[in-house]
Amino acid sequence: MKSKFSFILLLCLSLLAGPLFGQGAREAGSVAKEQRTVVDHNGDVVSLPDDIQRIVISSLLPLPSVYCLFEGDASKLVGMHPSSMAAAKNSILPDIMPDIVNVNSSFVSGGEMNIEEVVKLKPDVVFYNASNKTEREKLKAAGIPAVAFSASKWNYNVIETFNAWVELLGEVLQQESKASGITEYANEVYAFIQDRLASAPDLKKPKAMVLYTNKNGIINISGETSFGQFWLDSTGGENIAAHVPGFSPTVNMEQIYEWNPDIIYITNFVPLLPEDFYNNVIEGQDWSHVKAVKEGKVYISPLGMYRWTPPSSDVPVALLWMATCNQPELFADIDIREEVRSYYKRFYHMDLSESQLDRIFSPSREAAY
Repeated sequence: MKSKFSFILLLCLSLLAGPLFGQGAREAGSVAKEQRTVVDHNGDVVSLPDDIQRIVISSLLPLPSVYCLFEGDASKLVGMHPSSMAAAKNSILPDIMPDIVNVNSSFVSGGEMNIEEVVKLKPDVVFYNASNKTEREKLKAAGIPAVAFSASKWNYNVIETFNAWVELLGEVLQQESKASGITEYANEVYAFIQDRLASAPDLKKPKAMVLYTNKNGIINISGETSFGQFWLDSTGGENIAAHVPGFSPTVNMEQIYEWNPDIIYITNFVPLLPEDFYNNVIEGQDWSHVKAVKEGKVYISPLGMYRWTPPSSDVPVALLWMATCNQPELFADIDIREEVRSYYKRFYHMDLSESQLDRIFSPSREAAY
């Protein structure tokens, strides 16, 4: 496997300049800097300062990890969502960029952006989720340059979405040449998996359920338009909710009993672990009769640089991991721990220890949304 793939991560050149305030957050008397424009994923033409030094990332939760991968450090990141911070603190990211845990996340309370607190951070630009129209209007009214990154424009294709984020980061940060090659390895891994699945005679796909949230007795799973659907389609699994509309539709236990999934994947957006299902301790729910539980096939989604369910900088190894879970015999030659170790060495220039690998594959409850 290692000999089949190669990936070159270009090192980021630090931008040289002093702090620059966003338009709405400029102090009185500050001198305006040269402006330029980019077109974001909402189609908005956004005017940006030529030299960006202070960045806030609000409602697109995976983007801080992708930004840190792209930029090479977190020194310009002055604000990020609390859920992004929860993932960061329980990920491997601080092992490479310790300052990430000191980034301000107090501008979001109860899931809502406090625009006054954003202004205090004096951002040159804010990156936000393109679907969050409320944030768009708040930022526009405050005169703060805001660039929309979409999670749904590419039909939840993880690779295409990640590629689009990287390309837009390249435009905003004026490093387009870096963006041109950053997803090549993911494309190679994806092609490898598809070729092997296609070559398997009479491939039997396990019925799988991606548990998105399970709170106060309300169960949400990945529906037909979701990242979970892409992951399963790409790695030899069958989504039990493939014909249920929506990103994370609500289902009940009766429906789950009827579907009786072979595999359950737990995302890191819910503070549950496989042992909660095996020990049948989830209040008000009896999982003991579900096939995946009885056969010990409840898997927690790993957490490397970020949660592996949405797009992240760990897309290639996330694809390999799920392929080994869905089709263990077909991918028996893949040692996923060694693949992750090799990937981090090549991609992040980091030698993972056994304990760090354990943390990736056994994330804590605290990493939940």
